[in-house]
Amino acid sequence: MTRCGLVAVVGAPNAGKSTLVNALVGQKVAIVSPKAQTTRAKLLGVAIEGETQLLLVDTPGIFEPKRRLDRAMVAAAWGGAEGADVLALVVDAKGGIGGKVTAIAEALKDRAEPKHLILNKVDLADKAKLLLHAERLHTMVDFAETWFVSAQTGDGVSELKRALAGLMPEGPWHYPEDQVSDATERALASEVTREQLFLQLHAELPYASTVETETYAERADGSVEIHQQILVERPTQRAIVLGKGGERIKAIGARARAELTRITGCPVHLYLHVKVKPGWDEDRSVYRDIGLDWVD
Repeated sequence: MTRCGLVAVVGAPNAGKSTLVNALVGQKVAIVSPKAQTTRAKLLGVAIEGETQLLLVDTPGIFEPKRRLDRAMVAAAWGGAEGADVLALVVDAKGGIGGKVTAIAEALKDRAEPKHLILNKVDLADKAKLLLHAERLHTMVDFAETWFVSAQTGDGVSELKRALAGLMPEGPWHYPEDQVSDATERALASEVTREQLFLQLHAELPYASTVETETYAERADGSVEIHQQILVERPTQRAIVLGKGGERIKAIGARARAELTRITGCPVHLYLHVKVKPGWDEDRSVYRDIGLDWVD
């Protein structure tokens, strides 16, 4: 008898939601960086536990939106929670319970779905404060269960996975056994390159860029040829991405190519072009490529 259900993974930016989804799936399906708001669109990770298929919705971090892109990301986060069999609130146990977390808890408290609290990064947190964090959040939301995990080290993840599987309804699996994500190859390629922008440029170019995969084609020899545009808002940002003598863009391309080769299992030819496009975050077509709905 098979089971299949939806777990919406929500929380504030940088709570470790994507790292947790990757750990539950057992391989990387969502990009990760130390920067908050790395995840822009919801993504489905598919995990298997015995006869149960867990559909894990990795959502953007929920925060107070200031611009259209922010509003679209927050809308995607709450949209990803619709119809879930379990709502999993992931909290950075190291960072504690701030205004962003309490605001999300307030928004969750009256929802009908079963809610689970996941205190993440317990390997880095002050152990004496963990129970205090849990108790405070339980006064705000009627959580069915609380979990203490480290998505980075794997502590507590297998127990959490088994418990979530036991909560899923009976029914057929929605995806083939070997499928781990609902992301298209083009979307995955864009995300892998954007991950490298975040990792290599740090604070120099935090949110002023995006990546569009223009072409994704298989060659006759079995390799893949990918052409991408990195969109930035100003010429100074283009110079940052290129680096002195083009060194930075070469490093971004080399690491993205290596990651894509590992993921696809075949040689990858990656060609990157940096384009200045002022106001790219007001372009409807860019939102469509990212996987976000246009919001007013």
